[in-house]
Amino acid sequence: MNRWRWRAGIAAVLIVWLVLGALGGPAVGKLSEVQQNDNANFLPKKAESTVVANEAAKFVDSKALPYFVLIERDTPITAADQTVLQGFVAKIPGLELGDGKKLGDYLTAPVRPAVPASDHKALLLTVQIDGDRADEVVGQGETVLYAVAKALRAEIKNSLTPTGLQVYVTGPGGVFADFVVAFSGIDGILLGVALAVVFVILLIVYRSPILPIAVLLTAVFGLALAALVVYPLAKHGVLQLNGQSQGILFILVVGASTDYALLLVSRYKEELHDYESKFQAMRVAWRASIEPIAASAATVILGLLCLLLSKLGSTKGLGPVGALGIAGAFIAAMTFLPAILLAFGRRIFWPSIPRVDHVHSRDQVGGRRLWGRVSGLVGRRSRRVWAITALALLACAAFLPTFKASGTSQEDLFLNKVESVTGQERLAKHFDAGSGTPVEILTPAAQADQVVQTAVKVDGVGAASASVAPGVPPKVVDGKVLVQATLKIRADSPAATKVVKHLRTELDKVSPDILVGGNTAINLDVLDAAQRDLRVIIPTILAVIFVVLMLLLRSLVAAVLLVIANVLSFGATVGVSALMFNHVFKFPGADPGIPLYAFVFLVALGIDYSIFLMTRVREESHAQGTRPGILIGLAVTGGVITSAGVVLAATFSALAVLPILFLVQIAFMVAFGVLLDTTVVRSLLVPSLAHDIGRKVWWPSKLARQEQPDLPKRSES
Repeated sequence: MNRWRWRAGIAAVLIVWLVLGALGGPAVGKLSEVQQNDNANFLPKKAESTVVANEAAKFVDSKALPYFVLIERDTPITAADQTVLQGFVAKIPGLELGDGKKLGDYLTAPVRPAVPASDHKALLLTVQIDGDRADEVVGQGETVLYAVAKALRAEIKNSLTPTGLQVYVTGPGGVFADFVVAFSGIDGILLGVALAVVFVILLIVYRSPILPIAVLLTAVFGLALAALVVYPLAKHGVLQLNGQSQGILFILVVGASTDYALLLVSRYKEELHDYESKFQAMRVAWRASIEPIAASAATVILGLLCLLLSKLGSTKGLGPVGALGIAGAFIAAMTFLPAILLAFGRRIFWPSIPRVDHVHSRDQVGGRRLWGRVSGLVGRRSRRVWAITALALLACAAFLPTFKASGTSQEDLFLNKVESVTGQERLAKHFDAGSGTPVEILTPAAQADQVVQTAVKVDGVGAASASVAPGVPPKVVDGKVLVQATLKIRADSPAATKVVKHLRTELDKVSPDILVGGNTAINLDVLDAAQRDLRVIIPTILAVIFVVLMLLLRSLVAAVLLVIANVLSFGATVGVSALMFNHVFKFPGADPGIPLYAFVFLVALGIDYSIFLMTRVREESHAQGTRPGILIGLAVTGGVITSAGVVLAATFSALAVLPILFLVQIAFMVAFGVLLDTTVVRSLLVPSLAHDIGRKVWWPSKLARQEQPDLPKRSES
């Protein structure tokens, strides 16, 4: 009867997950429809640039999103070129976007005549659409933002390219449209690459063709469950989802669910060597695994939720999105996976089917296998091992100050050549590089002239004006005037943020009521907010992790040891990343949010492996004593934890398939950091330190005073 209850329970669990998969699968595919990729996601709510953006909206009828059409020749533009261009301009309002909508339906103003360059070899045409309607869907699921760029480029190919003119669609609209292209297919490509990589690794680890499929199904169902919650919340504005957080969500769920599965499957297989009944083996394995896996999931979830303290909308949005993903992975790994393992029984491990032979990994300590040799080394030379390891990590961490995280231009975010990037580079050769993306200065009307005079004296500012056109008086709203200043350098470059910072300083001397905004000011405020987030969120995450570890291990000393070890690992990872980014990959810099994202993933995820190790060490220490328990725990968990680290590193590496600098850098840092955690920190530093400390590592719990035999520490000679 008991067996029939088990079978009924297994069937019920599998049916529930099939229903969840059927409901959540479509939600995964629709996540891209509820993304928000505009600058508002990155803007601190109370920043100076935010105030200016809100006030500047009063000076125009609608929020304009400009597309720049740059027309150039190697020789001066001719009258015939001007005539062809006029014909092109006339066609712009009538360009089809889809669903019967035309480009003219979204224009905020008639397209003005092109502005000639001083060298007479280029013309700049500005097409401005209503930015508030840019996310509307037209045609086959395309947003207006992308459809406008697509329509302009198609008509350029028909009307202008045949004349020999070189034409580029660039500017904010063109750049955002190219981002849409870069993130297109993220649902299928990224998930497909991640699952394929994991499948290959699991085939090597398990040497079974069936078991990897069960683990991958666990990841897919976990993602479906997460999407089932994330999609409606993002759709109704409860949380923010952008292309980056969606990509990270996929990777987190696949990586975490696979890690949890590896730990549970390993323990289940171990127990099958002791129990004839698969149900009894699963009961023992599940009970032994639930505590470390739950602690691991809770650590990552709480760490991610600390991102809610961020002032940046995109960072704040990643917190709950990632936390829901980890929750989905945990639930799937602890319910669906046990059910499918029991449904197949021992046959799921075919051709290497475990039999009842009472053979245990703990018997391999000091043996000839890899982790037996590693545990033997730690037992013989613990002090020498942790000292050398710590010095090596400190040497790597010494390069941490050279990590460049002051931001990059929008063009540098692409790792492949796109039209908007090329167009921006060509635009800078003919016009002031900041043309079309002015600095916006909100000033009392009485001080407008003084603001203009002060602004043009700032190095890097090309021109400034309070008038929309020569001879036209400035518009006054609520006693204020909006002054626009054009920078000589690219408005989204790190150098431009220094110009705006200097401009703010000079204008503060005129009046504290003068506020500076615009895209460059937004970048500056994002950088300031990111630095503030580092100071606030990192200590909070460390405090949360420390409390979780202390409650889990019932030890103050062990919790301190693990936190210090993982912080040292993070520092070494950033140091090595700085060397690679600056001197090998020659990246132009990094997003200000990179260090925080890397910290969350590396410390919150990296601590998992130490949790898996130390919970097993604690279990063995009750029976064997602390030092023998450390060596047994290392030998038993060595293979599975290393496999989990390789899987997670490979999964994050899948982010590199998207040609976005931010995601490639995150992929490298997390992949390298996880491998460092599993092969060095968890395998050498943590166990050798704990072995050197001995039973005091469990202080103040009773285990620190246990009467179990604790082997004396061996001589270092």
